[in-house]
Amino acid sequence: MKAPLADRIRPSCIDEMVGQRHLLEKGKALRNIIESGEVPNLVFYGPSGVGKTTLASIIAKSTNRKFHKLNGTSASTADIKAIVAELDTLAAVNGILLYLDEIQYFTKKQQQTLLDYIERGEITLIASTTENPYFYIHNAILSRSTVFEFKSITAEDIIPAVERGFRFLEEEKQAKISVEDGAVKHIAYACGGDVRKALNSVELCVISTVPDENGDYRITLEKAKELTQKSSMKYDRDGDEHYDILSAFQKSMRGSDPDAALHYLARLLEAGDLPSAVRRLMVCACEDVGLAYPQIIPIVKAAVDIALAVGLPEARIPLADAVVLVCTSPKSNSAYLGINEAMSDLKKGKSGPIPRQLQNMHYDGEDNQNKGQFYLYPHDYPSHYVKQQYLPDAIKNRNYYVFGDNKNEQAAKAYWDRIKNENK
Repeated sequence: MKAPLADRIRPSCIDEMVGQRHLLEKGKALRNIIESGEVPNLVFYGPSGVGKTTLASIIAKSTNRKFHKLNGTSASTADIKAIVAELDTLAAVNGILLYLDEIQYFTKKQQQTLLDYIERGEITLIASTTENPYFYIHNAILSRSTVFEFKSITAEDIIPAVERGFRFLEEEKQAKISVEDGAVKHIAYACGGDVRKALNSVELCVISTVPDENGDYRITLEKAKELTQKSSMKYDRDGDEHYDILSAFQKSMRGSDPDAALHYLARLLEAGDLPSAVRRLMVCACEDVGLAYPQIIPIVKAAVDIALAVGLPEARIPLADAVVLVCTSPKSNSAYLGINEAMSDLKKGKSGPIPRQLQNMHYDGEDNQNKGQFYLYPHDYPSHYVKQQYLPDAIKNRNYYVFGDNKNEQAAKAYWDRIKNENK
């Protein structure tokens, strides 16, 4: 069985790699480290398919250390012990270079197993992860390593890799492979910055095409679209990409950009993540529009109810209505800030007994010299308002809510300023 195309044409030197110019251009720190031949412990952090494993393989070829590769999803402590057993033997005279892919799946104990050997320099570790290393990698390993962030590769960077993939298959099959205009570009753009995924699509295009009478292959744009129609979605509900999309979705609505908000809504729905989309939408309506247009809250809730009732794909329609409405509505976070301040005071112990006039009083004991609740019923007074203390004594002058500068809240402020001034 053949290895995937991405492995068969894996670059053998830095100059053959695509993307990551911020790390690998001549003069950049990581490139200088690699070319020095003195490789320290490294952590490569970034999305899948952007060159982390490829670069580790290139580094391995440039060192005179014994190279081992493990994957955190399948390796065990026994695998680590087997590698350690080679130390101080002829099999690893100069030490070991260990590439640990998906290190986030290693437990803390498994990661700690490596510490002593890393500390003494007997094992040089190159670890890769798609998750934030500061959350998933043991601090002791991080403190002994240098972290380099790999970024998503642009479609323009992937185009040469796609063209190289077709040329490689042409030589491998000893047959002519012609590619219709637009097919290469479509594959590059549809694979979401993942070189491996793009090359898999290249191979699928060739495998699924029946050669003509001369044994040649013609790859059509239609075929490329058919095989890459779902591949642009890079989405892991438990990973950083999930939270990045949700963050971008809410920040776009808060920032009143309907185009960006619809884009991120589309990405959520394409991934089938309807629950996350509706949750963020409702939160944004309350948190970011809030009292500037309070009627939006039941409107958005109604749109969400419709979306959940009809399901995907039709759910996109009411949700798009609600998203655009949130984006184009005036904004206010005055209530959000107010409740945050109130919660903060409670956590700091700033509270106290509820004022007597607000308590649910039914009976005064015989020892009470000042009987009665003394509550003033607002509806018994002009404009249904009367001044009295509602907050506990310890924070009786605390101000949590500040009227926003939007039309709706300023109208309410003008009303209450007038009423309260009349009842001083």
